[in-house]
Amino acid sequence: MAENEKKVSKATLNKSFWRWFYGNLTCFSHEHMQTFGYMWSMLPIIQELYPDKETQAQKLRTYYPFFNTEPGMGSILVGITAGLEEARANGAEEIDDEMINGIRAGLMGPLAGIGDSLIVGTYIPVLLGIALGFSEGGSVAGVFFYIIVWNLTSIWFQKWIYFKGYSLGGTAVDVIVGDKATALRESVIVLGQVIVGAMAGTWVSIKTSVVLTKSYDATGAATDVLLQDKLDGAFPGILTMLFVLLCWWLMAKKKVSPIKVMLYMIIVAFVGVLIGFFNPGLSY
Repeated sequence: MAENEKKVSKATLNKSFWRWFYGNLTCFSHEHMQTFGYMWSMLPIIQELYPDKETQAQKLRTYYPFFNTEPGMGSILVGITAGLEEARANGAEEIDDEMINGIRAGLMGPLAGIGDSLIVGTYIPVLLGIALGFSEGGSVAGVFFYIIVWNLTSIWFQKWIYFKGYSLGGTAVDVIVGDKATALRESVIVLGQVIVGAMAGTWVSIKTSVVLTKSYDATGAATDVLLQDKLDGAFPGILTMLFVLLCWWLMAKKKVSPIKVMLYMIIVAFVGVLIGFFNPGLSY
């Protein structure tokens, strides 16, 4: 390192990371979203690189434009701009406000897509599915499993990509949106869809208690002929499949919110029990 070259310390980088991890929604509003959380995380970087208060204020204005992405993946973008800010402080003339904000604006969409599909849409449901298994019978093991595993893996991953982004700087753009990264992301998304589909088939069970008729044996004893048995003989789990597909159709095609879908399902279950289509097996 050159004698007068400025270098952000490891302590400052850690401080910046933790500010993003805990405060990415600081002063959140529909107008600015994560803007102020971003500025809060970049403040230690700016303060260490530029001792003059007026210069600090000027450089911090770089990060004032609107910003919003998936927080987990957004960690890498904070690291990237920390590296870019360090290079700018050392005289890199090609790095200016326009370049930094161009990278921020260009990557926040792809990062949101990656984070929402891989973290929110795949990893979290898988963890919750495992936690539900541990919680069978009223055990609290699932609660502790999710809290511990989610926090440990989330902190490790976000911190790793933060420092990876810092070391890569502007070259991280090719890593994130390049052809290889796109192919890998699509492969993981397909894997996640398979896992979530398997979880739906495992954890969701819809059965009907409708009696079609009665059958009588040679002694005259009556046996109920259940609709569920006939359905299982033709297509096992068909009601579960239709239920899952209905929920998907409402949310994906009709843009119904998950809360409303859950309310609809409660109504369907309530009416189904009243008319005898479902039997919850409760006794009073």
